Amino acid sequence: MKTSMRTAVAALSAVVLTASTAACSGDQGTFPPATKPGGDTVSLGDVRLVAYSSCDDMLGGIREKAVEHVGPWGFGGPGMFMAETGDVAVSAKAADSARGAGAPAAPAHSTTNVQEAGVDEPDLVKTDGKRIITVNQGVLRVVDAESKKVTATLNVVGSDQTYAPADLLVSGDRALVVFAGGGVVLAGAKAKRVPLSGPHYVTVDLSGQPKVTGSLSAKGMHVDARMVGSTVRLVVRSQPEIDFPQPRPGASQGEMMRRSQEAVRKAPISAWLPSYEIADASGASRTESVKCEAVSHPENYTGTSLLTVHSLDLAGEAVAATSPIAVAADGDTVYGSAGSLYVASNPRWWFPMPIDPIPVDPVPPADSPDPAQPSLLPAPDKTVTPSESGVAPDVAPTPDEPAPPSPTASTPAEETPVEETEIHRFDIAQPGAPRYVASGKVAGRLLNQYAMSEHEGHLRIATTINENAGPSGPESSSSVYVLNADTLAKVGEVGGLGKDERIYAVRFIGPVGYVVTFRQVDPLYTLDLRDPAAPKVTGELKITGYSAYLHPAGDGRLIGVGQEASTKGRTLGTQISLFDVSDPAKPARLAQYFQKDSGSEAEWDPHAFLYWPESGLAVLPLSSWQENGAAKSGALGLRIQPSGITKLGLVQHPTPKIDGSRIADTVPVDATIRRSLIIGDTLWTVSDLGLKASHASNLDDQAWVPFHK
Repeated sequence: MKTSMRTAVAALSAVVLTASTAACSGDQGTFPPATKPGGDTVSLGDVRLVAYSSCDDMLGGIREKAVEHVGPWGFGGPGMFMAETGDVAVSAKAADSARGAGAPAAPAHSTTNVQEAGVDEPDLVKTDGKRIITVNQGVLRVVDAESKKVTATLNVVGSDQTYAPADLLVSGDRALVVFAGGGVVLAGAKAKRVPLSGPHYVTVDLSGQPKVTGSLSAKGMHVDARMVGSTVRLVVRSQPEIDFPQPRPGASQGEMMRRSQEAVRKAPISAWLPSYEIADASGASRTESVKCEAVSHPENYTGTSLLTVHSLDLAGEAVAATSPIAVAADGDTVYGSAGSLYVASNPRWWFPMPIDPIPVDPVPPADSPDPAQPSLLPAPDKTVTPSESGVAPDVAPTPDEPAPPSPTASTPAEETPVEETEIHRFDIAQPGAPRYVASGKVAGRLLNQYAMSEHEGHLRIATTINENAGPSGPESSSSVYVLNADTLAKVGEVGGLGKDERIYAVRFIGPVGYVVTFRQVDPLYTLDLRDPAAPKVTGELKITGYSAYLHPAGDGRLIGVGQEASTKGRTLGTQISLFDVSDPAKPARLAQYFQKDSGSEAEWDPHAFLYWPESGLAVLPLSSWQENGAAKSGALGLRIQPSGITKLGLVQHPTPKIDGSRIADTVPVDATIRRSLIIGDTLWTVSDLGLKASHASNLDDQAWVPFHK
């Protein structure tokens, strides 16, 4: 799960942005297979894998594909962009096993709210029950849970780069600090060289005073990471490094295309091979590239991006080798089970527009006629700002993207490409390099990692098709596909969920699935997935609003975190729902907590949600607008009972005193609580300002641990 927005205003903006206004259907009945815009059934199935035999083989094949997919502005440019893309609390016993059997037992404690038990995900705070490790503004801190004091700190980056957000993975006395953004210079770096423009991963020894033991810097973009045992898998996406010529004044798109194709044809193999830099504790480094023989590709691919999976063992003393493998494919969403790593790629947004004729390979003479090709334009940036009063607007914004412009006499109609999500599976059951197993595809667009789940040799995946078709386009609907995990070939599917709606939340729990769709009301569908070849909808519950995150609460209960809405689909504020799903045919809502004009980070980042089943305590960040227009934030504590929800209170962090209108540049003023965790009888909450300890039973204050004096 990726780093989320950080301020209360951002939270409220996100809440308003998810409002919607159009009609809802989604009646239960027959659920047909998914269809593409033209109405024909989408042909799905596994995608055959091919490994390159040598660098010459790779260069010839990947160049050819890249020439076919390069645009007038190179790879991307104004032509295309990728869409932006969390929970079972691991027991204290399981978490403590990483520290060794001989270590003293830690108090009962929560861990990061992750999707699959035993598969850890990066987050800004970790605990083993005895200490709390956080990373904030480039500083790693260790807090002793018993004394409630900071016992050690480590400046991971220089003081001029404290803006860099970071996450953590911890195994025993080893931590991995994940800097997803590029351009980071580590603290104490001997050479002030230009850093690699990509993610940085820093290993830290926590056995005494924290110290850096090594680092990995990769060219590209951090997608996500997962850790099983002490082995971390890092997924990085990269594009070929090709210097495309600048457009000449008055140059036609056809000429620009020819020059771009020529640049691709001349590019060496090094332009595609992902490179990375490994450094030891002294700062001495070496640069390496993924070997050609370690790169595979599906039968059909574009040659415009590669996914690389690096493996790090935190049980080692330093970063020695990462055994990277790569696949010529794209990806933006990662899901991990104990033995598999899946990387999925959502389809690009597509909008047709008239352009100059563009030649394709082979390049014809300049005066030869060529058929026109569509240009790909990014969807307009849609930003919604809350009103000063905090009241939702009269006309609610919609999460749907604008429809493509209607064809006219001067803009010939183009067939809209079928929306398909590609999935790539890696076997990570053994330590060391993962094994690339299979690639496949399904119709539609993926919501997030929770829309995928592996169970008994099958991958379940939920998508929405025609999500952005607009009011005059084909009707949107959602489907759940069941794929063979070994081949990613389709085994079964159930479609027709939420007609004219899109998916807002998905949760798979064993052989049962739950899907929330929304446009005006919120149908919660229950699915029977026991027969992979014949999945079916067994029940449906229609209520106002929607759940954006679903959390299992045991004993046939399900917790939903999302937004309440009017009957017209206008969002009104945060709602937490308790569902009875003990009878799959008759899901029912037992209780609801509603906070007007509010939003929670837990709606889009499940790491922000805490549920402690021992006491029924649920905690989540909450930001709301007051009647005077001021923002108020804190950690909302709720007691989840078998048939009800009771509010315990709101934990807030102290805001630093500001001298006039000025405060030190290095001290944040945002007291928004972002995470919470349980150690024994203490609830800990985390913000940019520090840690607060409260009594878990009544939220009474115990201690304040500031990050800044």
